[in-house]
Amino acid sequence: MFARTAEVRRRLLLAESDALLDDVEILRLNDASAAPVRLREAVRAMQIRLGRRNPPLPADTLDAVHDLVFAVQQRLMAANPRIPRPLRHTGRPGGQPIVARVREDRKWKLLTLPPPALNGDDAEWLELVDATIERAWDRWCYAHQHAIRAARLRVRPRLALAVAAVAWDNYWTLFQDAERIRAVFGRPAAETGAALRR
Repeated sequence: MFARTAEVRRRLLLAESDALLDDVEILRLNDASAAPVRLREAVRAMQIRLGRRNPPLPADTLDAVHDLVFAVQQRLMAANPRIPRPLRHTGRPGGQPIVARVREDRKWKLLTLPPPALNGDDAEWLELVDATIERAWDRWCYAHQHAIRAARLRVRPRLALAVAAVAWDNYWTLFQDAERIRAVFGRPAAETGAALRR
C-alpha cells in the first residue's frame, strides 16, 4: 500500500514538473528571460514537497528555473520502481564494497553489483553484473579451499569456516540480486561458472 501511494505521489510530482516546464517554454516563446515570482514560488513549493528543508527561492532567470525543474525531474525519474537497481550497502554509493569484520582479527571485503551504466547501455551493465558474480564465486571458492586446508592442518579452522560462510553469503546475495535484475529485462542468468555450479 505504501509503495503504491509513493508511486502515485511520484507521478503527480512528475506531472506538476511537466506543467512548470511548459510554463517556462511559454515564457521563452514570448521572449521573456526573467522568471515571475509565481513560477519561482511554485518550484520552491515542489522542492519542499520532495523533502528539501527550507530551500531558497530559485534565481529569477528562466534558465535557472529550467535547470532546477529539470534536476527535480531527473530525481523523480530515478525513483521509478520499474527501473532495476542493484542492492547496495547501507550508507555507501552503489557499486562500492565494504569491509566486514568476521572476527576481531579477520576482515572480508563484501562486493556489490555495479550501478547501471550512465550511458544507458544495459548490455554492458549486465556484463559487469555477471563479472561481479563470477568474482564473488571465485572469492568463495578461495575461502572454501582455505577452510578445508585449515581444517586438515588444524590451524584456526573455525575462523576459516567463518570467512567462508561470509564469502558464500555475499556471493548468494549478489546472485539473487542479479537474477532479480535480469528478470526485469527478461533475460536469463548468464552461463557463468558460478551460475552453472549453484
